[in-house]
Amino acid sequence: MSDLLSVTPSGLYCEAGGFYIDPWRPVERAVVTHAHSDHARPGSKRYLCSSACAPFVRLRCGEESAISCLEFGERRTINGVTLSLHPAGHILGSAQVRVEHQGEVWVVTGDYKTEPDPTVEPFELVRCHTLITECTFGLPVYRWPEALAEFERINAWWAANQSAGRTSVLMGYSLGKAQRLLAGVDAGLGPIFAHGAVLGPTQAYRDQGIRLPPVRPVSEAPLDVDWPRALVVAPPGAEATPWMRRFRESATAFASGWMAVRGIKRRRGVERGFVISDHVDWPALMEVVAATGASRVLTTHGYSAVVAKHLSERGLDSSPLETQFRGEAEEEGA
Repeated sequence: MSDLLSVTPSGLYCEAGGFYIDPWRPVERAVVTHAHSDHARPGSKRYLCSSACAPFVRLRCGEESAISCLEFGERRTINGVTLSLHPAGHILGSAQVRVEHQGEVWVVTGDYKTEPDPTVEPFELVRCHTLITECTFGLPVYRWPEALAEFERINAWWAANQSAGRTSVLMGYSLGKAQRLLAGVDAGLGPIFAHGAVLGPTQAYRDQGIRLPPVRPVSEAPLDVDWPRALVVAPPGAEATPWMRRFRESATAFASGWMAVRGIKRRRGVERGFVISDHVDWPALMEVVAATGASRVLTTHGYSAVVAKHLSERGLDSSPLETQFRGEAEEEGA
């Protein structure tokens, strides 16, 4: 019997259902796990995603995109294949894709995390026969500290910069990470501003009922703004641009799972690194694999070969799955 899902030149394909999951190229029917650029790409004729994900797919793929939505847990049958979406806990609206055909169940995780986050739907464990899991941080060195404690460190850094007369510029990916940062910092410390790239996704979060503190566009700041009192949230790409010059004396920090490794922080050239990730760390990855009950695990995005080897040594049928992407890049603030 052929695999229910297989890799083609256009990406992961369900031949029985006639749809792709997070395709690499434009296709007739694309099922999208979430709207980051390595999962949602413009040009497909039709998209299917969770209802909460749809605004972000439109931002990514264009207002004219033909998008159909599923509520989490709702089932849809396509050519005899039953498909449903389940919360992945990565960013708002991110989904795992459950595919069932003739009694066989596959789950594609997309990107996911299991730790609590007030800005996203909680991760849902989905049992299956074959699991396709991301491995962005699939090394034992990646173990996340408790998020609340890490946000306390961010607040202390911001307060210290205020005392030193320096503007606090906190960098994180504009969709998902920036909103998590906004929700976690102490807005009572001072005004919060944001780079233009952060504003659209932030408004889309608000529109879906996610509570976030007031945020002002940097471009609309008054001439007499006291920048050293402020926190500025920006995407990592803004750091090396003329945009930063308006802050004069500034302190830069990067919030990412990559900050768990000192060498990467040095390469980023930032003063501080805060370990806040929207992906599973090594212990959570291993826990999810075991809890799904999957007898076969295909690994993708990131350290896929390392994870597949480890799982094979534990007795599972595991191998890397070819992908054009290695996971969210360090520059994107995973």
